[in-house]
Amino acid sequence: MATVNRFLSSPTSCAAPVPKPEEPVRVVPLAVSGVLAVGLTWYVWAAHGGRYGVLLALGLGLGFALFHSRFGFTSAWRQLVAVGNGQGVRAHSLLLGTAATLVALVVSTGSGLFGATPKATAGPLGLALLVGAVLFAVGMQLGGACASGTLFAVGAGQSAIVLTLGGFVAGSVFYTWAFPVFDGWPAIPGVLLADHVGWFGSWVVTVVALLGIVAVTRVVQARRNPPPTDVVPTASGLARVVRGSWPLLVGAVVLGVLAGAVFLVSGGTWGVTFAFALWGAKLLQLVGLHPETWEFWQAQANARSLAAPIWTDRTSLTDIGIMVGAAVAASAAGTWRAHRDIPWRTALAAVLGGVLMGVGARLAGGCNIGAYLGGISVGSLHGWLWGAFALGGTWLGLRLRPLFGLGVPKPADSVC
Repeated sequence: MATVNRFLSSPTSCAAPVPKPEEPVRVVPLAVSGVLAVGLTWYVWAAHGGRYGVLLALGLGLGFALFHSRFGFTSAWRQLVAVGNGQGVRAHSLLLGTAATLVALVVSTGSGLFGATPKATAGPLGLALLVGAVLFAVGMQLGGACASGTLFAVGAGQSAIVLTLGGFVAGSVFYTWAFPVFDGWPAIPGVLLADHVGWFGSWVVTVVALLGIVAVTRVVQARRNPPPTDVVPTASGLARVVRGSWPLLVGAVVLGVLAGAVFLVSGGTWGVTFAFALWGAKLLQLVGLHPETWEFWQAQANARSLAAPIWTDRTSLTDIGIMVGAAVAASAAGTWRAHRDIPWRTALAAVLGGVLMGVGARLAGGCNIGAYLGGISVGSLHGWLWGAFALGGTWLGLRLRPLFGLGVPKPADSVC
């Protein structure tokens, strides 16, 4: 069956173009991003220590893997809800299972690298989590990318997603400014499976649940019978690793391993969105404003982060690494290029989607990475609830996309 690619060519439909080995290397972007990758890693390591240098290097690896596997959360949920294609969600299950396995192994040892003490915590269960997950999912569908997708798409030169990132930062800043309004919503303490069945039991329950999701998506896909996805021409061997497109499941395993490595080095799960609030606050300070007086930044941990350099904030390090790593990968693959012609409705959707994700991520205590991947990998119930409500938010977001001239997948469309 022929595929319809008009939807996929929309500026906010896919996070990055498909890598094709026959494309010429983009020499100038590769040189700039390569110097940044090496120079920043050297500087952070020398100025702040090996732990922070390694976190930046792990971010570079995450960006490289995200680009080459085109690993998406936005498109996976969209394709499942819209046309019943569960391929992307099954890849999520492999990523989550890989990360959960490594997290369980690290926690069971009781020690990490560079003196880190691995700690698994359960997020609170309440109205803020549920509302935040829905808002974030709606924002994903309007902005065209999730938290990790936004970063690697910006690194890969996708201009529309730069607007999404700007909205993401703005929404995060709005939340920190309006924190007294959002604080204190009804909630109960979180539930960590390991507290009840031990780490091995938590791992077993998590893996069984993920296998159940794989089975359900296969049933849904068989009933709705979406067309097969496009086969992307690519090279083999080293050329495929460096310049080609990776199989989605390979990307899932690599990302899962890197997420486990972040946990081992930092002592906490991989996160993305706290950095956006931090960057926004520091930008406001640069122009003479005083976000440090806001209630959100008065909390001890938050105040410490705001007072410190961004090079010692683990989310900032991995975020910056993702953007630079994706830029290196896109330049080497020959796909790095900025797009200047962005329809105004697409631009509006990108900014609005980013704002919704910024507010939603802070409400829920995380995004598709910090809440969904991080929560499920440590066996916290809040990660599962985040995923369930994000699926519902995806349904709502799909119905809003046409208002902004954005396409909605039809049964003949291929996976992003």
